[in-house]
Amino acid sequence: MDLLDWHRDRLSSRRLAVLIKHMPRDSAVTRDRDGEAADWSVADYLLAAVVDHLAAANWMFAAVNTDEDSDPPERPVPVPRPGHPEQQDEEDLAAEQAPPNAAELRRFFL
Repeated sequence: MDLLDWHRDRLSSRRLAVLIKHMPRDSAVTRDRDGEAADWSVADYLLAAVVDHLAAANWMFAAVNTDEDSDPPERPVPVPRPGHPEQQDEEDLAAEQAPPNAAELRRFFL
C-alpha cells in the first residue's frame, strides 16, 4: 500500500485511519503513539500483577510473624508499569496510609 494513494484520492481517509489504528504492535507508528506501553502485552501486565500480589502476601506473612516490639517490615513497591504516573515518594505514602502493625494483622487474620 502506498501512502501517496491517499493524496491521489485512491485511498479514503477512513480506510487510512483504520489501517493506522490496527498497525502491528512493533510498528513505528504504534510505538510513537503508545510509547513504552506498546512493548507490554496483556501477559506482561498480568505477570506484573502476580509479582505485586506475591510481594504483598509475603509482606503480610512477615508482618504477622514478626515480634510486636520490632519494627514492621517495609511495604513492597509495585512493579512500575508504562503509562502510569511515577510512583509516589515514601513520605507521601506514609502520610496517606499508616502501615498496620503486627497486632492489627494478627487480629484481622485470626
